[in-house]
Amino acid sequence: MERMERCCWWIGEPEGSSGQLREALVSNGWRTQRLESPLSECRLRDSDPCRVGLVVLDDLSVVDLRQLEPLILRSARPWVVVGSDETMADPDKRRIIVHLSHALVPASVDIARLTILLDHAAELSRLQQLDREQQALASATGEEDNEYEFVGTTPAMWSLFNTIRKVGKVDASVFISGESGTGKELTAQAIHERSERSQRAFHAINCGALPEHLIQSELFGHEKGAFTGATQRKVGRIEAADGGTLFLDEIGDLPLELQVNLLRFLETRCIQRVGGLEDIPVDVRVLAATHVDLDKAVQAGRFREDLYHRLNVLQVQVPALREHPDDIEILARFFFERFSSEKASCLKGFSREALTVMQRYHWPGNVRELINRVRRAMVMCENRLIQPEDLGIERRGLHRHQMTLEEVREEAERDALLAALGRNKYRVNAAAKELGVSRVTIYRLLDKHGISRSPPEEAAFC
Repeated sequence: MERMERCCWWIGEPEGSSGQLREALVSNGWRTQRLESPLSECRLRDSDPCRVGLVVLDDLSVVDLRQLEPLILRSARPWVVVGSDETMADPDKRRIIVHLSHALVPASVDIARLTILLDHAAELSRLQQLDREQQALASATGEEDNEYEFVGTTPAMWSLFNTIRKVGKVDASVFISGESGTGKELTAQAIHERSERSQRAFHAINCGALPEHLIQSELFGHEKGAFTGATQRKVGRIEAADGGTLFLDEIGDLPLELQVNLLRFLETRCIQRVGGLEDIPVDVRVLAATHVDLDKAVQAGRFREDLYHRLNVLQVQVPALREHPDDIEILARFFFERFSSEKASCLKGFSREALTVMQRYHWPGNVRELINRVRRAMVMCENRLIQPEDLGIERRGLHRHQMTLEEVREEAERDALLAALGRNKYRVNAAAKELGVSRVTIYRLLDKHGISRSPPEEAAFC
């Protein structure tokens, strides 16, 4: 670990107790760079050796206090606040302590304790700066991680995580269903990573994104001269995934004639390249997904029933975002941190109004839409906190769908039950106490709303 220069910005008068504190810091190896009024004219740079700031709130004038907040936001550094009991009783100063400071210490703090706290804050600042630089480099070179990860604390997500662990251990075909934007490919990757094939290749192909005349060649490959333009042999996605996992997204869009070829492969575990006669054995696990109802597609003759049953050995249902609304705020904050390199330094999070409208919004595009709206808001927002208009969600457009009073009550009851169970780690006694009902009532409501009585194994997964 590199040795840091122990330097901090200092805001406070040099006379009196504040001056004595500053002298004590200097004697303990700290260099202080004093910021003087007017604070609005102070310019703090990333190249500045000071990795942490210290402000003595008792010394600030009313004008300094108003200018302190934007200064702290611009600095992108942790700040330690020194304040007396009278300071903490002042609403304006208390707001700065609560929302902007890394730590609060009393005016009579022991100097050894303060230097340890500043050392910790400076090291945190160094790591944050390193993380920002690495994220910026990854963004510039196109080496970013997956766009988003699984995050969740609700029973709906617990159930998904538990199912992923179970099916990951079994080497059988898996059918993943869910609306667009819920994370079906991410689910497939998670299953692959928890399988015995995790050290081998994972190949994903969107069957609905390829022209019909290219799908067969893309899946099965082709021999040289098989058709006009086939100037050399090509290995298909199935063969390339040998030993690993193949994920067929939007399998419902696969043409009927190609469904026959895929069924033959699942039955024989051999493929023939286009233009070839040789049977090539391939050991690959097939995961498939679609947002359409394949049962209806089978009934309508658009999808082969025998293929459906071959793919649908194990099932995973990915919930829509509106089915676990208590995860919306957690997801929003996760993506806010995930893409923090894209935001202005003054942007610190979401306003309460923004969080409220996100909870009430229907999210037809699910998690993918949430990511897009959060990233757009982080770029466009010019304030300290993201507002509903930054997200592009209008309050008047919320809850336009008609619901009866009974439906509203049922939905509220179910949401309250799931939220209480989630907060109490599925402990029925604790949830019953929080809701002010008996254990018998909790069990009755679980049965009424079709919620499993079995507690999930984990509360989060990412």
